[in-house]
Amino acid sequence: MKLGLQAPMEEDWRETLEKVRIAEDLGIEYITSGGESWGPSAIPWLTLLAEHTERATILPSILNVFSRSPAVLAQEFARLDQISDGRMVLGLGSSGHLVIEDFFGVPFERPLRRIREYVEIFQMLMAGRRLEYEGELFQLQRGFRLDYPRVRDEVPVWIAAITPRSIRQTGEIADGILPIHWPTRLLPQLREQLEEGASSAGRDASKITIAPFTNVFILDGNADEDERKWMAARAHVHHYVNRMGDFYWQMLTRAGHADEVAASKAAWGERDREASLAALSDEMIAGIQVIGPIEEVRERLAERARLGADVQMLYMPEGDPREVGRVLELLLA
Repeated sequence: MKLGLQAPMEEDWRETLEKVRIAEDLGIEYITSGGESWGPSAIPWLTLLAEHTERATILPSILNVFSRSPAVLAQEFARLDQISDGRMVLGLGSSGHLVIEDFFGVPFERPLRRIREYVEIFQMLMAGRRLEYEGELFQLQRGFRLDYPRVRDEVPVWIAAITPRSIRQTGEIADGILPIHWPTRLLPQLREQLEEGASSAGRDASKITIAPFTNVFILDGNADEDERKWMAARAHVHHYVNRMGDFYWQMLTRAGHADEVAASKAAWGERDREASLAALSDEMIAGIQVIGPIEEVRERLAERARLGADVQMLYMPEGDPREVGRVLELLLA
C-alpha cells in the first residue's frame, strides 16, 4: 500500500516543510503541492518541496492547461526535474470554465483536446525532440528543442479525470490518474475505463497509476470530536457537490448517489445549508471518504489498495509536526 500526502503551502511554510520531512522519513512516497485555482503559483512551492526532500516523488495537484503554454510547463519541469534529480510528476487538468475564463481570461474551449495536445507537446520537449507538431489547437513548425542537462528523457504525466470521456483519454495518453471523491466500490470500474482507453491506443493499462485523493478521519470515541470529524468529512464532499461547478455532482450522480445529490442541491438552492449537508448520507460519505476508528481506517485503506488504488493521496492531518507524525505513524503501522 503506497501513500502520498497533500502538502499545500501554509502560512508557516517552514513548518509545512518540517511536516513533509517527517512524512518522508516515515515512508510517505509522494508529496503533492496542492492546487493553484485562483491562488498563488505552485511552481515556487514545488521547488522548495523538491529541495527539502530526498526520495519522495513530487507533483502538483493540479496545474491547468490554459494558464500556461505546454512549452512553459516543459521549461518549468525541466528545471524542477534537475533540482529533484528526476523525482517529478506533472499533475495536469482542465480546471473549470469559471476559473479559466473569469480569473485567467482565457476561453474554456475544447478542454479534452487541449489536455491531449499539451501532453504530446510536453513529452516531445522533455525528450529533446524537435518541436514539429501539427495539432488541432497547436501548430508548431520551427523545430525548436528544449536544451538542458537532462536527468531523464521523460517526466510522467498524471491527469485529474472524473468524466467517462476524460478517463478514457487518460488511459490513451497518460501515466496516471488523480480522481477526487471517487467511491471505493467503483475503483475496479475506474481501472476498466482506463483499460478501454489504453487498449485502443495499444498501451498497457496496468502501468497507469491510480492515485485518488483520500480524506482520512480517525474517530477516537469522543462523541463531540467524532461528530466534528463526520461534519468535516461531509462538508468537504458538500463543497464539491454545490460549489465546484458541474463535474463533481454529475460524477457522484453517475456513481449511484443521485437522490442525495439532488436533495443536497435543492436545499442549497433554498439557502438551507444544514439540510443540504444532512442530505448527504453517512453511507455515501463513508463510501467516498475513509472514516472510523484507526483499525477500520487501516482496513479501509488496505481495501482501497486491493480494489485498485495504487497510491492514496492523503490530505495533510491537522496539528503541529509532532501531531502530524503521530497520525501518519498510526496509518502506516
